[in-house]
Amino acid sequence: MRGCESMSIATISGDLSNITAPPFVLATQSTVEFPAYWAEHPSLFNAPAQEPDPAKHALLVLRWFLASLKNQQYGGRDEKDGVKKPLNAFLGEVFLASRGSEDGDTRLVSEQVSHHPPVTACYLWNDKEGVRAEGYTCQEISFNGNYDEDFMIPLPNVKVKGIMSGTPYPELMGTCHIVSSSGFVLEIDFSGKGFLSGKKNSVDATLYRDGDKKNPLYTASGQWNDKIVFQDGDGKEVDAINLKTLQFTPMKVEPLDTQDPWESRKAWAGIIDALNKGDMQRTVSEKSKVEEAQRQQRKMEEAKGLNWNGLFFNNESNDPVFEKLAGVVGEKLAADRTVGVWKFDHEKWNKGIERPFRGNLKPEGRRNSG
Repeated sequence: MRGCESMSIATISGDLSNITAPPFVLATQSTVEFPAYWAEHPSLFNAPAQEPDPAKHALLVLRWFLASLKNQQYGGRDEKDGVKKPLNAFLGEVFLASRGSEDGDTRLVSEQVSHHPPVTACYLWNDKEGVRAEGYTCQEISFNGNYDEDFMIPLPNVKVKGIMSGTPYPELMGTCHIVSSSGFVLEIDFSGKGFLSGKKNSVDATLYRDGDKKNPLYTASGQWNDKIVFQDGDGKEVDAINLKTLQFTPMKVEPLDTQDPWESRKAWAGIIDALNKGDMQRTVSEKSKVEEAQRQQRKMEEAKGLNWNGLFFNNESNDPVFEKLAGVVGEKLAADRTVGVWKFDHEKWNKGIERPFRGNLKPEGRRNSG
């Protein structure tokens, strides 16, 4: 996630989470919820784990990746309503979600593990299908499945356009690479509509063996919010996705009254209710209450020399798998930008979820009695 607090919403590079915004452009969800959009198409999320051919496996990862971008960028909103800025997650905020189906249970654990810079860590998995995705800051993600294969999936930059028209929309820009440990590279180019040419939300991708870029095995082209066509190396169409009609299945959360105070929808319940009712004064009041309490908490920790400990993720010094895959396309692991490398703690999770997460400490600074 890139950007800075003082930048205009029209020129932000990275995503919408790192800018200040008036309450009427706020979304009713926090940035910690956004990893859930990667699993809203269950058949696409699970498909790579069932494909033994490594080249086709990589193609299925590309299909899942591209099909997930629309909801990821619009926050699950209808395009005609434009984009809104998600609530800035506070340190320690948690989002837990799941979805049961004939393909087994898919689960998500998402946690805000750093405040400055803002870092969200997530772990998304389906044990029955043998597939998992793990990452942090929604910028660097690894994906693997049943065939002991890893993928590095860095996300593209995004600019928000259409501010003057009153319906802002996201435009992905630049080139990113998905790299497979089986020796395949996916180069994905995003572009948009210019003054004289181009088409909104365009994407072109090429799948090739590492070191053999001139002989692509598969290609994909289209618009990531509309239709994408996949072809083999001979130009024959092998698949297509219509993002306008593709069905998605949102993940579910526990009822609000059973959630922990640190769970996202519980913590922001007052703000979400105010936004839904169009009460901007209450929105500002509720939002300020949480943010001011968090500022005071950080000051207290700094004064006492205390370190904040994550619930479900540990801060590690390196990630050999990611570094190896990133090296294929000349990239490096920027641990300094994310205050370390964040990894899911399976042991903590397997012990079971114990509420309350942090005893009598609440996000808004109040403490339970007793």
